[in-house]
Amino acid sequence: MHHIKLDTKTKTLQCTVCLKEFSCKSALTCHMRVHTGERPYHCSVCLKDFKQKPTLVHHMKIHSGEKLHSCSFCSKRFYKKSKLVEHMRIHTGEKPYQCLACSKHYRFQSDLKKHTRVHTGEKPHSCSMCLKGFSVKADLLKHMRVHTREKPYQCSVCHRNFSQKSSLTIHVRVHSGEKPYQCSVCLKNFTRKTDLVNHASVHTEEKPYQCFECLKCFKRNVSLIHHMNIHMGKKPFQCSECLKGFSGKSDLREHTRVHTGEKPYHCLECLRQFSRKSNLRRHMKVHTGEKPYQCSQCLKEYKQKSSLILHQEVHKNNTIMFSV
Repeated sequence: MHHIKLDTKTKTLQCTVCLKEFSCKSALTCHMRVHTGERPYHCSVCLKDFKQKPTLVHHMKIHSGEKLHSCSFCSKRFYKKSKLVEHMRIHTGEKPYQCLACSKHYRFQSDLKKHTRVHTGEKPHSCSMCLKGFSVKADLLKHMRVHTREKPYQCSVCHRNFSQKSSLTIHVRVHSGEKPYQCSVCLKNFTRKTDLVNHASVHTEEKPYQCFECLKCFKRNVSLIHHMNIHMGKKPFQCSECLKGFSGKSDLREHTRVHTGEKPYHCLECLRQFSRKSNLRRHMKVHTGEKPYQCSQCLKEYKQKSSLILHQEVHKNNTIMFSV
C-alpha cells in the first residue's frame, strides 16, 4: 500500500494517512514508519530495532563505550549530546519545562509529565495483585514489595532487611545516633523530619481544630482528620512491612519502630531508650517517685493508671460481698 501523494502545484510530498507534507522523499519515508511501525535498522549486539539510522548510530555508542560529549563543569562524559544538555541543567539550574496548571518548573520533560498527574489524577501504573493505581512507576515497584514480601535493603551493621530504602536510612540512625533534624526554637534534634514537624506544635498552645463527635481539640487539621478515622472505623495507613492498618499516621509511625528498632526517646537519668514517648513518661516515674493516680475511696496512690484500675476492682468485689 502506497501512502505517498505528490502535490503538483507546490511539488511537495504528502502523507496520505495524516496529510503531513515533506520536501523530500527520504523524509517522508522516515515519517511513514510512524504509521507502519517498521524498524529496519538493527543493533548487531543486542538486536534492538530502530526506525532511523542516526538513532542506531547513537545507540551503538552504548556498546562501544564511546562518550564524545563532555561537561565543561565537571568533565562527566556522555554518548549523546541530548544527555549532556539535560545534565548541564544541574549546573546551570535551568528548568525549561513549566506546568500550565501551577507554573512549577522542571529540568526534565519526564519530571513534568509525572507532575501533571497530580492535577489530572491520572494513575497509569496499576498493581496486578490488588489493582491499586499509581502515578509513578517507581511507586508501583515499591508497593509490589507489600505483596512479594521482598526486602532488598540490608543494614550493614546488624544485617536486618527492609522493603524500602527510606526505612533502612531511618534504621541506620539507630546505630549512628544521627539526628539531622533540629528544632529552631529549643534546638532539640530528631532522627526524622516528620518527628520534628510534630514536635513544632509543642511550642504553641493553640488548638483551633475540634472534633464534632467528642469535642476533642487539635493543633493541626491533619491530626483532626486522623482522629476522625477512629470514629468512622477507618484505617487508611498501612504498614509496608506487615500490612497492619492504623487510623492515624502517628500510630503507623510508632508501629514502624517495631520493624526498624528505632528508639528515639531517651531517659536522662539512666539512658534507657524507648520507642514511644508515653513509655518514657511512665518510666520517668521510677526516678521521680511520682504517683499521680489516686483511689477516690481509700486515697491510695499509684504510678500507673492501669495499677489504679486493678486496685479499684478490690473495692468493687468488697461491695458485692457485703451486698450478698
